[in-house]
Amino acid sequence: MGRYETAKLRNLGIVAHGGAGKTSLSEAILFNTGMVDRLGRVDDGTSTMDFEPEEIKRRISITSSLDHCEWKECSIHLVDTPGYGNFIADTRACMRALDCAVVILSAISGVKVQTEEVWAWANEFEIPRIAFVNKMDRERASFLRAIDDMEKALGARSVALQIPMGAEENFSGVIDLIHMKAYQFQKDLSGKFQEIDIPAEYQAEASRMRDLMVETVAEAYDALTEKFLDTGELTTDEILDGLRVGTLRSTFTPVLCGSALMNIGVAQLLDAICAYLPSPLDKTAAVGTDPRNQEIVERKPAENEPFSALVFKTTSDPYTGKISIFRVYSGVLNSDSTVYNSTRGTQERIGQIYELEGKKQHAIKQAVAGDIVAVAKLKETITGDTLCDEGKPVVYEPAKLLLPVISYAIAPKTKNDEDKIHSALHRMIEEEPTLESHRDPQTNEFIISGMGQVHLEVIVEKMKRKFGVEVLLKTPKVPYLETIRASAKVQGKYKKQSGGRGQYGDCWIELSPQPRGEGYLFEDKIVGGVIPRQYIPAVDKGIQDAAKEGFLAGYPVVDIKVALYDGSFHTVDSSELAFKVAGSMAFKKAMELCKPVLLEPIVNMKITVPDENMGDVIGDLNSRRGKVVGVEPKANAQIIRAVVPMSEVLTYSNDLRSMTSDRGLFSSEFSHYEEVPSHLAQKIITESGAANKGNGNNH
Repeated sequence: MGRYETAKLRNLGIVAHGGAGKTSLSEAILFNTGMVDRLGRVDDGTSTMDFEPEEIKRRISITSSLDHCEWKECSIHLVDTPGYGNFIADTRACMRALDCAVVILSAISGVKVQTEEVWAWANEFEIPRIAFVNKMDRERASFLRAIDDMEKALGARSVALQIPMGAEENFSGVIDLIHMKAYQFQKDLSGKFQEIDIPAEYQAEASRMRDLMVETVAEAYDALTEKFLDTGELTTDEILDGLRVGTLRSTFTPVLCGSALMNIGVAQLLDAICAYLPSPLDKTAAVGTDPRNQEIVERKPAENEPFSALVFKTTSDPYTGKISIFRVYSGVLNSDSTVYNSTRGTQERIGQIYELEGKKQHAIKQAVAGDIVAVAKLKETITGDTLCDEGKPVVYEPAKLLLPVISYAIAPKTKNDEDKIHSALHRMIEEEPTLESHRDPQTNEFIISGMGQVHLEVIVEKMKRKFGVEVLLKTPKVPYLETIRASAKVQGKYKKQSGGRGQYGDCWIELSPQPRGEGYLFEDKIVGGVIPRQYIPAVDKGIQDAAKEGFLAGYPVVDIKVALYDGSFHTVDSSELAFKVAGSMAFKKAMELCKPVLLEPIVNMKITVPDENMGDVIGDLNSRRGKVVGVEPKANAQIIRAVVPMSEVLTYSNDLRSMTSDRGLFSSEFSHYEEVPSHLAQKIITESGAANKGNGNNH
């Protein structure tokens, strides 16, 4: 592939909801541009872009994949992104580095929740886009309904540049409203077509839609508006110019149509990508901060600027090792050079630079402003880091990560797996920054959190395939707590006499409840030295240790106040150990009298669901002891906010998916602790007692 000047580059993302046909469109683009010699298919497992074994097995995109192609003097860096909620976080990270996008709308199902998400991110990152109505060859396909859906649900201003010729199984081509020509396609997947006059039955509709198009395009800029108001018409050149300006400014979104699977309309889409979507030069300069003084700095997409790039994705290859994929924003990068990681303050050695071609890599000598390239084996660099010229440092802000929505406990299958689990997880988190892992100090379980159950299942499969580590996913234990509702004064006396020196510790405490969230408070009210100073911390320690072990079900006791107000000691037999045991005895005795109760964690949930599923979802939340605190309407959907006990939503991701046919989204975060209803508390206490007996623990 020859080197291209920056003006001829297009950094393009193919984005949409899951199942809209992104990978099929990417495959058709690669085939039509001669990058591959046969049309890959997702269903056959032959696609260039879905090459991970987990993707081939599930027939969905799990991770973004990259390739490049040439069309009419343009060089297109193509990023095929995932659309399912479990994997869409990767799409967001990639969109941060892109200049333009094709948003696919399904001619059958229109806009889904994930389409709204990627559209909102395109707005956030100021990405001009073209819409492509796909699946025009399928049953119930409707071009105009898809456009209508896009305008209502996404608040988009559309401008149709084509209308379909035929529909469903009779779909045979597209009518170009700019040049008023029709393109009749062969039905052999070759993408070949012939230009014909618009058939008589489509002429009236084509005229009507062309008038609407010209009217919309005239709004691109003032001079064009004036010309249109004066003459009522625009020349072809003026339409083309207006379309480019209006698209770059996101005044409107051009809409084309076709069938990726049948390879119809893809060549015309490629023409539109080159004609209307921006090169890196059409975008404003990249803005970052100087790490030395935090001042704002700009980098223009020019070769004579200092080198700077943002790492937006990391993958690992069994042969090459860690691969860092980055967008060059300014300057030039040569292979076998040294760059500066300004995020971490370290130097990195660059070996060979690659362009990615699906799972393959193509070595190149140099990358310039606007290029998207990869390098292997960077030591310190992770996703989100900035690489730059050390003399002129800059730090770019990466895309903010989405918060994980579901957590599972993982248990190694064997002792050997246990030893390797940390390094495998560390490597997986480099690839999947939304993945989080920690050990729960209370339940002592190893917890991993991700974007959904399927996401975590795929992580487990990848850990086995890439790093030879086998783990089991288990629903995590709920971190219950215990507290009290009443006060009591008790004595804890420990007296042990057995040959030689004995043990003696005696304390009186008052145990009382504290307001929720106030934690543990110890008050020393000893007067007159009835307990010597050096033994008072031992009483406190004995009580704290006993509180960690719990009373009802072995869960930590919180929000309590202990006042140590009396006691006695023995000049010979008293010791720190004796007072520690006395404190522990006093605490356990007091707990019996203080009306102990169990507390459970409550989470705040934000659930976005299609209008038609709202009743089911609210009914389901009520059955989970949830309280709906608000509902806000959103185009075609509702945002439900609720507070729900954590124990009721540990596997909510799957349940929401089945209730909404995978069109619902949710996020949750810890809110507070509340008392467990008594009938449920008894069950938890019984289960906990059985578990503790099984582990040989007795509280």
